[in-house]
Amino acid sequence: MPASARRIIDLSHTMREGLVTYPGLPVPVFTSHLTRADSRAVYAPGTEFAMDIITMIGNTGTYLDSPFHRYPEGSDLAGLELDTLVALPAQVVHLRASTNRAVDVDSFVGREIAGCAVLIDTGWDRHFGEPEYATGAPFLTEAAARYLAAQGAVLVGIDSLNIDDTPSGGPRPAHSILLAAGIHVVEHLTGLDQLPEQGARFTAVPPKVEGFGTFPVRAYAHLD
Repeated sequence: MPASARRIIDLSHTMREGLVTYPGLPVPVFTSHLTRADSRAVYAPGTEFAMDIITMIGNTGTYLDSPFHRYPEGSDLAGLELDTLVALPAQVVHLRASTNRAVDVDSFVGREIAGCAVLIDTGWDRHFGEPEYATGAPFLTEAAARYLAAQGAVLVGIDSLNIDDTPSGGPRPAHSILLAAGIHVVEHLTGLDQLPEQGARFTAVPPKVEGFGTFPVRAYAHLD
C-alpha cells in the first residue's frame, strides 16, 4: 500500500533532557561523547558528527513493560515476539467524559479483545509533565485486568501515570495479572482521542535488550 494511503498517528510523548515521567524516578540526562566541533579534528575537512550519551531509567516517556519487569522468569525485551508488538488491531476505549478514576470491566464487555491491543483513552495525558499528572490518575481495576487477560488481549495501553492505582501502595494487580499472562503494558500514551474505537493498528516496539524489562517506545497507530 502506498504511504499516501495511510494515516499514521503518533501516540508517544517527546523525550527531552530533564523530563519528569513519574515523580521520584531519575530524569534523563544528555551528555556529549563527541561534539561536532571536536569531531572536525577526527574526520576529513567539511565532515563532522555528533555522538551523544543519554542516561535514563527504562521508565521514561512512553514506555513498554515486558513480563521481566514484574517476574524474573518472564520474557525480557530481547525475548518479545515482534508479532505481539507490530500492527496489532486496536480496540480503543474512549473514557474522557468519565468522572470515575477506576476503569472497570464494564468498559470492555462486548468488545472483540482476543489478539488486540486494548488502548484506554482517559485524557489524563493532558497533564503530562505537570505536577497534576502524579495525583488522582485513572487506572485499570484488578477485575478488568483479569477480564482482559481471560479474553486474550495481547497488549494493554493507557494514557495515564500508571496502569495500577499507585497511591494505594502495596500490590500492583493490573501489572501482576497482565504481565503474568504475557500481555505487554504500555504506559504514558498520548493522543488516543485521535483514534476510532476500531479500525486502527497499533505498534510499540522497544529495542532488543537482554536482561531489561522496560524501555521507551515510539508508539503509533496507522489507519488504512
